[in-house]
Amino acid sequence: MQMPWLQLIRWQNLLIILITQLLAWWCVILPLSPQVLTPVNFSCLALSTVLIAAAGYIINDYFDVKIDSINRPERVVLAKAIPRKQAIVSHITLNVAAVILAGFVAAAAHHLSLLLIQLGSILLLWFYSTHFKRMFMIGNVVVALLTALTVATLIFYEPAVLRHCQYPAMEETSLDYLDVNPFWLLMVYALFAFMLNWMREIVKDLEDLKGDAEEGCDTMPVKWGISGTLRFVRVLGGITLVYLVFCELELFSSGNKLLGLYILLLVVAPIVVWQIGLGKKLTSIHFHRSSTQLKLMMLSGVLSLIVYYCIVWIRSY
Repeated sequence: MQMPWLQLIRWQNLLIILITQLLAWWCVILPLSPQVLTPVNFSCLALSTVLIAAAGYIINDYFDVKIDSINRPERVVLAKAIPRKQAIVSHITLNVAAVILAGFVAAAAHHLSLLLIQLGSILLLWFYSTHFKRMFMIGNVVVALLTALTVATLIFYEPAVLRHCQYPAMEETSLDYLDVNPFWLLMVYALFAFMLNWMREIVKDLEDLKGDAEEGCDTMPVKWGISGTLRFVRVLGGITLVYLVFCELELFSSGNKLLGLYILLLVVAPIVVWQIGLGKKLTSIHFHRSSTQLKLMMLSGVLSLIVYYCIVWIRSY
């Protein structure tokens, strides 16, 4: 049995966020000899990201007690194990700490305007919890954008990555042992995270259809029904597969066959299998499993950065 606070902040999701940023930094940014994201600064920025996400989960559950008591009563901890007042105080405290940590890194980069990323994320999570998640499609896109921002934030904060954005092709870089442009590589992962999380948010709405309908939420399954929503998810899945196949061709043409093979077997193939089995059952349990499978596929995609790092390490010697 999870502790109530760990359950409230979704510690497994926070761990995935931390792993994503850590691998993006360690495998892509660190080999570039970063100017801003040194180990100390990166640690502050990563902790800031995790704290903002934790605060977002708290405020989301704060406003969703009624819906969650219908959709997943066994997982509701607010007002049962954790007082609502204590939760809102924790939400504020976590966000303040996150802004302070990010401010330290922004000051080191001599661009305090970078704090707009963290402040904007906090505001989006607040309005997502109060308004956006009950609106057609907007809530899904907002969460997907914030997920992609987990990777994109590192790009904005590190000049060593930004200086590569001028190259139009993935294979051009000032480091002759890299066949993949680090800027475009991180952008590829950010877009991958966006697409899979968009799909996952819609599938979660399918799982929560009953409670959302009773509370008058205008989600896609409520408005389009299950069949219409499934068609849209399959379209998104198809777009994602085309996008990944294009990346595969780029990787194979640039000689990165090992990375390309990993993505083909452990990312592309699972998505195809997932697409085939998505609508076989129309139960809440099935959609919950489908959501979990998408999360695992996102993690598998992120872990491919380790393969990239090994290639970089070998070619640099």
